[in-house]
Formats: sequence, C-alpha cells, structure tokens
Amino acid sequence: MTHPAYEVVREVTPVASVLLQDNPGPMTLDGTNTWLLRLPDSDETVVVDPGQSDDVHLGGLLAAAPKIALVLVTHGHFDHSQNAADLHQRIGVPVRAADPTHCHGAAALTDGEVIDVAGLRIQVLATPGHTADSMSFVLDDGAGPVLTGDTILGRGTTVVAHPDGLLGAYLESLERLRGLGDVAVLPGHGPELPKAADVARMYLTHREERLSQVRSALLQLGSDASPRQIVELVYADVDPAVWWAAELSVQAQLAYLRDGV
Repeated sequence: MTHPAYEVVREVTPVASVLLQDNPGPMTLDGTNTWLLRLPDSDETVVVDPGQSDDVHLGGLLAAAPKIALVLVTHGHFDHSQNAADLHQRIGVPVRAADPTHCHGAAALTDGEVIDVAGLRIQVLATPGHTADSMSFVLDDGAGPVLTGDTILGRGTTVVAHPDGLLGAYLESLERLRGLGDVAVLPGHGPELPKAADVARMYLTHREERLSQVRSALLQLGSDASPRQIVELVYADVDPAVWWAAELSVQAQLAYLRDGV
C-alpha cells in the first residue's frame, strides 16, 4: 500500500509544484495541497493555500520557498488559510483573499483582476458556491492551469456549505470553470486533473442527479422531511462520518428547490 509523501515538493507543471500537508481526513482527502508557483528562472514564489496551523508544514513551506512574493487564499476554511496569518507575521508577506478578514497587508481579491507578480500573470475568478468567498486562479493570463481550492476536488465531489455556500452560485461557478476548456485542474485536495471542462461537466451532472434524488426523497418522505432524513435516504452509500457535510449540501439543495429553480 502506498502512502502520500508529506512535506515533499512535487513538481506538477514547469511552474506549479505542490507541498502536501500531513492533515488527511474525510474532508481533506490526502491532506491540503499547498501550491508553489514559480517560474523556472525565478527565485520568487507565489504560495496558494498555505494550509492550517502546523509548524512542520510551515517550516517545510519556508524551506521550499525561501522568497515568497505573495500568498493567495482560495477561501477562508481553516485547512487552507490558517498558515497565511503565520506567514505574514513571520516574514511580512502580503496575503490576499476574497474575504478581507483573511487578508494581511494587502487588498481583497476582485473577480476578473489579473495579478502580475514574480513574473507570473494570474487571473482571478470568483467561483462561489462551496463558500461565498471561494476563488479560483488561472495561470498564464487565463491559459491555465486553474487552481480551484475546494470548488473542484481531485477526487470525489465537494460540499456546498450552506448557508454560506449556495447551490445556484455553485452551479454557475461550475459552468464558468467548464468554459475554461482543456486546462488542467490543480485542486485544494487530491490529485491534479487533466481537463477542467470534463470534470466540471461531471460535477454538474452529479448535482443534477442529487437534486433529482432529493425531489424523489421529498415525495417519499413528505415535504416536511428533515435534512437528516433525506441524507439517510439519498446518501446511504456515503460514509456516515461525513453525513454532517451531506446535510449542509441537502440544506443548500432544499433552499435551491424552494426558490423554484
């Protein structure tokens, strides 16, 4: 049986390498992917999602990227953002996120902006749905690959974290990512994927199937069925350890259906 190589930098593209944090679990899969973006002829690095508070991971990150020009955060969940504040305190590096509360020494991200830093051009895409503040980053001025945080995972599907996450917004974000075509996906958890369009299409199909199952469950259980009752019926094939997350997605689905979509 093979195990993930924690705290070892693995090159994925000539510009993007990943440092896997040792925080595996039902929601983080193998752990958090901390992405290191650096041109081959540069000594400056852009860090995306430095992970949760952990001295070992922080030390490995600083060893792998001794000169960090900027930290970007895909969204504010702790397993992606906690080390950002620690990095800012230690070395003064600016940290940018959609939510100003997760920014340090820099302005909040805005949809559509292009960041020129360390010789890189990074396009910012608002991709809310998993959370309201979820952002994706497209390298090479929109040509890809795209870093998706938890909006698209490298394995399985993600939770729509109601009430902060909204299903309607998530479906629109998936359509936006599908429009990127054949660019590779560099996710916040799990392995990289070859084509954004293909995986976004699969996610959209999965969401439509889940919505159909929830509609059927309401017919079977009654319109006053609780999210937990629906989870027990619709998500019976899912590990009960993550049913709490499934309940959030069901709440998002129910809100979406109540809106008459």
